[in-house]
Amino acid sequence: MAATGAGQGQVVALPTGGAVLRDARGDDRWMRVTWHDDEGLVVLSVWRAGCCVATMRVERGDVPELVNALVEGLAADPAGAGSA
Repeated sequence: MAATGAGQGQVVALPTGGAVLRDARGDDRWMRVTWHDDEGLVVLSVWRAGCCVATMRVERGDVPELVNALVEGLAADPAGAGSA
């Protein structure tokens, strides 16, 4: 068996659940959301030109706080658009 060289990571199976969201700036940027139920995590990964450039591991118990922040942002009146 050959030794793993420097810079080589462990090969792992990709999770089946999640989503891919395009960055509004374009430029081949996107975010991937993957659930890792075995670890109790959701992983948010930021990709550019086919390479993962950042990850954020969120514990399952903290996901409702993230979802609430997103929902509150959607419910907010952007720049007072609804005011007279």
